[in-house]
Formats: sequence, structure tokens, C-alpha cells
Amino acid sequence: MRAAARRLSKRLGRRGALLTCKGIVAMGYGSGQIVQPTGDPHGLTLLLKLMSLDMWGWVWITAGVLALVCTWLPPRRDWPGFLAVWLIATPWAMAYLLSWWPLGESPLGWVVAMIFGAFGAVCLVAIGWDEPSPARSEPPRET
Repeated sequence: MRAAARRLSKRLGRRGALLTCKGIVAMGYGSGQIVQPTGDPHGLTLLLKLMSLDMWGWVWITAGVLALVCTWLPPRRDWPGFLAVWLIATPWAMAYLLSWWPLGESPLGWVVAMIFGAFGAVCLVAIGWDEPSPARSEPPRET
């Protein structure tokens, strides 16, 4: 089991591992918005003028699926997955930020905006990372 996990980890690399986590979270969040919506409805006012929450949920799911597909692409070709997650997180961050100020509809909108903003910003940082080169030799195993 450990050998399989090690092979999978080596195959995915750090970029792929991060993209896998981002994809799973995006798919889960989108599913949650469809099945049982959460969050401050006042913070989502601007987004709900564009599309229903169900549609936004499907956009989150689509971004997550794209991220998971791109996980298996070689480094530097996986950028669409990072971009997709950033593109879905950004409108949510902006909507919550604007609901806090200047609209004043959601007193804690700035907190939620920071969370969604950070979730997306990590993708912008990681998209420029190089995968570390493989170690020349593995460290000695402790028994």
C-alpha cells in the first residue's frame, strides 16, 4: 500500500497534489451549493443576479473536474486546472468583499472574501512553481 502511495505521489508531484486538493474542494463546495446551500445570502447578492446558486454550484464542480483532469498533465501543462480554480474563487471573493464594502449588506463579508481570495491566490502562486528535481539518492530508511 505504501509503495502504491509513493508511486502515486511521485507521479503527481507537488503541483499535481495541490491541484488534486483544490479540485476536490471545488467539487465538494459546488456540490454543497446544489444540495444544501451555505453561506451568507447577502454576500452572494451580486452573484445571484448573474446566475442561480445551482448554476454557480455546477461552475464550481466544472472547475474542480478540470483541476482533477489537469492533475495528470505534465508540469507546466497543468495550468488550465490552476486557472479554473482561480477563476471560480475570484467572483466569490469579490462578491463578498463588495457586499461588505461599499454595499454594507454583509458585516463579515471581508472575512469570507479573504478566504475565497486566498483559496484562489494559491493557484496563481503555484502555477509558476517548477516541480522540484528528483533527489539523486533517497535518504537512508529508518527501521
